[in-house]
Amino acid sequence: MAHGGGGRLMHDLLANLFLPAFHNDALAVGHDSSVLATGGARVAFTTDSYVVKPLFFPGGDIGSLAVHGTVNDLAMSGARPRWLSAGFILEEGLPMETLWRIVHSMQAAARHCGVEIVTGDTKVVDRGRGDGLFINTAGLGLVEHALDIRPAAIRPGDRILVSGDLARHGMAIMTVREGLLFDSAITSDSAPVHEAVQALLDAGVEVHCLRDLTRGGLAGALNELSAAARVRIAVDERAIPVREDVHAACEILGLDPLHVACEGRFIAFVAAPEADKALAALRTSAAAPQPALIGEVTATDSPIVVLRSRLGANRILDMPSGEQLPRIC
Repeated sequence: MAHGGGGRLMHDLLANLFLPAFHNDALAVGHDSSVLATGGARVAFTTDSYVVKPLFFPGGDIGSLAVHGTVNDLAMSGARPRWLSAGFILEEGLPMETLWRIVHSMQAAARHCGVEIVTGDTKVVDRGRGDGLFINTAGLGLVEHALDIRPAAIRPGDRILVSGDLARHGMAIMTVREGLLFDSAITSDSAPVHEAVQALLDAGVEVHCLRDLTRGGLAGALNELSAAARVRIAVDERAIPVREDVHAACEILGLDPLHVACEGRFIAFVAAPEADKALAALRTSAAAPQPALIGEVTATDSPIVVLRSRLGANRILDMPSGEQLPRIC
């Protein structure tokens, strides 16, 4: 299970098996979607699979999550999402009412995001072999700007912004599984972020890299990018937005909110002079509910992420080492 959790074992699996086997220039970029040139245009292309358990959770379901996750991967290349595919693997015995709810939720999410589901596939597996329903998607989007948004574009001095509060998706899933009750309900942050990215582009911000915070959370994303760009990153824990009820749930379960997945949040690396303009642009978008400047790229020495704690001490913010929260997306 840890090989699919967004932590060290998953990255070892990619680096040692899949990436060498499928090596090509587009894949080597190591981004959430590949940008391909065709017919004088640039197109972003991505794929993802969804196995979340339970199928329905506070703030969403597997259908809307599949749309949001695919749209967000396209947005991380600065693309305008346009078309999706949808492949359904159904378990024998899945209630037709459940499938109806998920399909209609998926279509409502696609309509809200301004994308169309234009092709797909359906397969059925034996009872006990599919855990209800799995969904695979692919997405295409148009890159309508000249920026080269990718990990290799990160530079020393870049400022790091986060689009909103962290860890709500993972905690929404886990509170349902564990039957935890809090004074305020924790709902998933599952949502599309392409409009927030478009706000940055429309404002003319010099964006160097974007990364959505899914498996592995903020810590996983920062470590991935630090390694890919060969840079040292420093972030301030006091600047990172985490809701009190989410923080409390993490403490009960022994989890670090910086390792917990989101499904509607991203980080942006922007040129230092652009930080204030980027923050102002994000504040104009409902898709960035609590944007914050959380850190910077400090040097090109050994790749590492350093967290300045609430107490003022520095510590290494490492990549998650195992599978803390299985089946959250």
